[in-house]
Amino acid sequence: MRRFSYARPATAAAAVRALADGGPGTRLLAGGTTLYDLMKLDIETPAALIDVSRLRELSAFDTGGPRELVFGAMAHMSDVAADARLVRDYPAISESLWRAASQQLRNMATLGGNLLQRTRCAYFRGGDTFPCNKRRPGSGCSAIGGLDRGHAVLGGSSACIAVYPGDFAVALAAFDAQVDTLSSRGERTIPIESLHREPGTTPQIETTLAPDELILRIRVPVTPLGRGSTYLKIRDRESYAFALSSAAVALVLDDDIVRDARVALGGVATRPWRVRDAERSLVGRPLTDATARAAGDTALAGARPGRDNGFKIELGARTVAVALMIAKGRANQG
Repeated sequence: MRRFSYARPATAAAAVRALADGGPGTRLLAGGTTLYDLMKLDIETPAALIDVSRLRELSAFDTGGPRELVFGAMAHMSDVAADARLVRDYPAISESLWRAASQQLRNMATLGGNLLQRTRCAYFRGGDTFPCNKRRPGSGCSAIGGLDRGHAVLGGSSACIAVYPGDFAVALAAFDAQVDTLSSRGERTIPIESLHREPGTTPQIETTLAPDELILRIRVPVTPLGRGSTYLKIRDRESYAFALSSAAVALVLDDDIVRDARVALGGVATRPWRVRDAERSLVGRPLTDATARAAGDTALAGARPGRDNGFKIELGARTVAVALMIAKGRANQG
């Protein structure tokens, strides 16, 4: 057991000060569902933990506003997933939460922590036996040329092809969400699409957050796209498994003609993957099985398969196509 100090600040501002004062070895503790795992594996070895799990100012959420939905970073996944307005008016967001992990974990895990969860790549978690640039920069990537069935076909680099494992962020990307943060320099707002980084040559740097920055809340613009939406997740088993492919899609239809569309992918990319070319391919056209499949093919254009994960290209295209037809049914009901 590695020794570490522990503090429980009373406010977000105090948490940020403690984070800045603690230096590089300091980590925030929210629900703990990711951090504890990584500490057990010696991937995270914090010298200090700053516990923000009981900050009431970050735990509330409001889906009733006229302009935006607001989710505190410490709100629990299960509470938000069950919100009646979210279930009715933004099913893609609700589904992205309740299809993640297990009920026990959803009861503990927070929205902010969920956004920042790290990859489940077995080489990353397997210890120093396996070279991994995320864990030890410059050591290499064992997945490239190795067992890569679950790895990314979009957004990878010569240094890393690890998939971003989350679901919630994929749905947020489809709805142009923003994240508000606090640091010693004050507050700032980050578009959700800019929060996660592709690996490039520095895969150990996974987000655009500064080391002393705390997520305060997530904001989603109110939009008619919400009613005609879904989050479809394809995985090896129906519970407690990460996506091989997923799609968050949303539609506004007028007599089956697509007036607006959103498409974002998960399970196939190194970060949440918004696909505007696929969206544009739909607008102004009738949504049929054929146009839905064509949008799926467009969404996976540019995919680069490895040794064992080429099936994700076909699976990803089909996932988008099926999700679009589910969303069509909901949009017509709305």
